[in-house]
Amino acid sequence: MKLNQLKTGALLSYLLIGLSSFISILYTPIMLRLLGQSEYGLYSLVASVVAYLGLFNFGFGSAYIKYFSVYKATNDNDGLARLNGMFLIIFSALGAVAVAAGLVLVVNSDSVFGNELTVVELAKAKILMAIMVANIAITFPTIVFNSYISAKEKFIFQKSLLIIKTIANPLVIIPVLLMGYGSVGMALIVTALGLIIELINIWFCYKKAAIQFIFSKFDTKQLKELFIFSSFIFMNLVVNQINWNVDRFIIGWYRGTIEVAVYSIAAQLNTYFLTFSTAISNVYIPRVNEMVARKCSNWELTELFGRLGRLQFIVLALVIGLLVFFGIPFITLWAGPNYSRSYYMALLLIIPVTIPLIQNLGIEIQRAKNQHKFRSWVYLFIAVGNIFISIPLTKLYGGIGAALGTSIALTIGNILIMNWYYHKKVGLDIVYFSKQIVQLLPAMVISGIIGYLFMHFFNLHFVPNFILFATLFIGIYGISIWFLALNQYEKELIKKPILKLKSKLKH
Repeated sequence: MKLNQLKTGALLSYLLIGLSSFISILYTPIMLRLLGQSEYGLYSLVASVVAYLGLFNFGFGSAYIKYFSVYKATNDNDGLARLNGMFLIIFSALGAVAVAAGLVLVVNSDSVFGNELTVVELAKAKILMAIMVANIAITFPTIVFNSYISAKEKFIFQKSLLIIKTIANPLVIIPVLLMGYGSVGMALIVTALGLIIELINIWFCYKKAAIQFIFSKFDTKQLKELFIFSSFIFMNLVVNQINWNVDRFIIGWYRGTIEVAVYSIAAQLNTYFLTFSTAISNVYIPRVNEMVARKCSNWELTELFGRLGRLQFIVLALVIGLLVFFGIPFITLWAGPNYSRSYYMALLLIIPVTIPLIQNLGIEIQRAKNQHKFRSWVYLFIAVGNIFISIPLTKLYGGIGAALGTSIALTIGNILIMNWYYHKKVGLDIVYFSKQIVQLLPAMVISGIIGYLFMHFFNLHFVPNFILFATLFIGIYGISIWFLALNQYEKELIKKPILKLKSKLKH
């Protein structure tokens, strides 16, 4: 059953990603045209600012899974119940602090967004921020329930619920936008759906996953360790917020909401890319913590690291190929000609981050080994550098300059410094890992050449051509990978579900 949860959870993760991408392709153009470029930029700008309130969780969600694994390994049910009680109190208190900080932002929103916003935009920004702060108030106390479901490896329920939410979101929002409620109506619907999902998670934890709480006799030593452990995860969260959200704030301050809107399309494509990379590795987070708790060897961790890295790279390389060769016509057809510059911003954001994304299981290995402090400090300095690089580049080149600044920072921190640390300190064999990835590259040359020919000799802005040649590219990529790159284990991962489905259909 546990293995089914892992495999099915990974499959549902990719189904969720595919479904989210498909729905977004249909929904985003409608939303952009109903909102308009300026209001979409305003919504994205406010969301990027409110996202910083999420930092008040201090990374305790990741710490929860680590300590859950320890209690699970020793079958200490009372200790687990006390852990749940302690975390519920902590998250509720942190949520109250986040809401208080959010209210301060609402009151001072005129000062937060600079001088590029109009009076009407500032008034609407205040309303949007208040609604999003209410969303924060809902989500914080329920983090413990989400973390518990992940730690219990109830991935089928978790991913299925997210799939339902993904489908429901545009079905409710589009009518609200058609009725003229704009970004405010959209924010209200997002908050309401979030509340419903969290209530269902709470119900599941009590009725199906047997969650228990004890609100007494907390282990003060453990609490101290928790704050030390989470402090460095918190630094990582700060870094991620800076790298993925500060650009919009800087652009909004110096260039206004329209440039924020153009950048936000690139950031949205980057978000899809980031999600693709974590679909497999996320379901292995409890497994990594369990392996470390059982004192598995570095070679066992390296082998898992390389095996998942190959699978992630196969998927991400296809996405990069589609973006490089079909990105401009896709963005023009999808978002509109006013967003064509998003293509260059997306390339700058996505390509440099590919290597660290196929290594994101290494982050969990570091945390499980309690060796994540170095990464936290490195990323913090890189994030600060990102701000100082991006401000002058944004003044000169707008959104493209902001994306370039982020790209430079990520290349230095994620690729150069962290691979050295993985190899020298964490005990992961990066030479072995690199060889595993390099073995895949020759199979991608053929599809790369074909994609280049499609890009330069055919009119991909014509929808039938776009669909035809993108499909051909995916097919050629798949055939090349199958015959020239996949090992037996990877082929079995694909063949087994197909054979099982075929068997079920026969019966």
